[in-house]
Amino acid sequence: MAPNILPTSLPSLPDLDARLFVFDGRLIRLIHNSYMPKVQAFLNSRTVREFTESSRFVPTRFLDQASREEFLSHNSFPNRLGNKDAWIALEHGSVPFPASAHEWPPEMLHAAGKLTLELANALLSEGRGIKDAIPYNILFRGSEAVFVDLLSLEEREPRDPAWLAYAQFVRAFLLPLMAYEKFGLPTHQVFLTRPGGLEPSEFYHLCNQPQERRAPAVTPDSLPTRFRFAVRESGALLHHCRPKKEPADSRTSLKLLLKHLSGMLVTLTPPSRRSPRWSDYMILQRSYTPENLSDKEAFVQNAIAHFRPKRVLDVGCNTGHFSTLATRYGASVVAIDSDSLVVGELWLRTYAEKLDILPLVVNFSSPTPAVDGYPSFLDRARGAFDAVLMLAVIHHMQVIGGIPLSEILARAAELTKGICVAEFVGPSDPFFQSLLNDRNDRSYEWLNTQTFEAACRRQFKIIASHRLGDSHRWLYLLKKKAR
Repeated sequence: MAPNILPTSLPSLPDLDARLFVFDGRLIRLIHNSYMPKVQAFLNSRTVREFTESSRFVPTRFLDQASREEFLSHNSFPNRLGNKDAWIALEHGSVPFPASAHEWPPEMLHAAGKLTLELANALLSEGRGIKDAIPYNILFRGSEAVFVDLLSLEEREPRDPAWLAYAQFVRAFLLPLMAYEKFGLPTHQVFLTRPGGLEPSEFYHLCNQPQERRAPAVTPDSLPTRFRFAVRESGALLHHCRPKKEPADSRTSLKLLLKHLSGMLVTLTPPSRRSPRWSDYMILQRSYTPENLSDKEAFVQNAIAHFRPKRVLDVGCNTGHFSTLATRYGASVVAIDSDSLVVGELWLRTYAEKLDILPLVVNFSSPTPAVDGYPSFLDRARGAFDAVLMLAVIHHMQVIGGIPLSEILARAAELTKGICVAEFVGPSDPFFQSLLNDRNDRSYEWLNTQTFEAACRRQFKIIASHRLGDSHRWLYLLKKKAR
């Protein structure tokens, strides 16, 4: 079978001298020959080696001659790139499920900002730096942030005391986190419409109260605005205004700037809002008796233990109770929920416990669209999982999202290569009734286990089913039909 070559926007900014491809499931980056000395120096950098060894920088290597020839000689190679001999091929270590700031809770944006500053600070001693400070330089492998864009590194002018990416860091990290802290604006919503982050002028518009406008003279939101006016008036590039006489002085200035930004980032650490009562069991017991909850856990556990899926998607993960259960059997889990708060709390726990869970803010009723060239959630998730968990979520999608049952199950089948564990909640269930509110509850008179099973059989084979006590809830183990 011929290898598949597809251009992809992951995970770097557009660059005329570099291209990233998916080649037979591997990430291959082409760079122009002229970049060879710099890239070689970056890969040999002590800092890059140390960050790679600690899993904070994506592993990267040059392709051997045979692999390079196989890639460049394939008939899908774009002719527009011209002379093939002008390109060098690198292979990056893969990240199981790429996702960026428009699907992160604020806790993950904060972690990405912290990694950016740590890498920038470590590179200073080598005379290097980061030329663009954006969230798209970073992906998460499970709960761990990983810097993925080698070409964002640069050789610095030794006497230059400024960081060109400073204003970019403010827009992409500090201002969104500040808007979340002050106004509760979810950071993922900022990046859905503003891939570059918040402009200072936009932040000022949010500060519509007099006390909010009386900010200190120099703040992360005011400095870029002041700089912009200074550049406009002088007609010069601020980045090159005041070189230091000695390189050591330049490094000192930069270290102080990075230390200042790190301090500001610390003050913007999203607070944990989890109370002692906010636990897996306390939330689950709102809908289940202890016996029913134990039955549900046993059913899901048996399915995972039998099929041993390597990659699991947990839809409507909430506290991540069943995501955690799946990791006990070696699964790598992507856990999605529309509630940014619970996703943030789940990330804090998975990070602290080093669990292989990637929590994302995604509404499965209205999945994340493509953003500024970044593929949509469905494009990234299609066929990417061995199992999909849809526990106590289908009735939410039907009633709140208005999604037909057949479409929900078809979407699940599109994403899994193997099984789906689904929970049916009947219209007579108290929580189903609470969702209806003032809606017409007679519109769901048709919905019962028979119609649910009939809808399942269009996409899946029903392997097992189990009623939870005398409740109006049933669990189903479904296996995707071969096409």
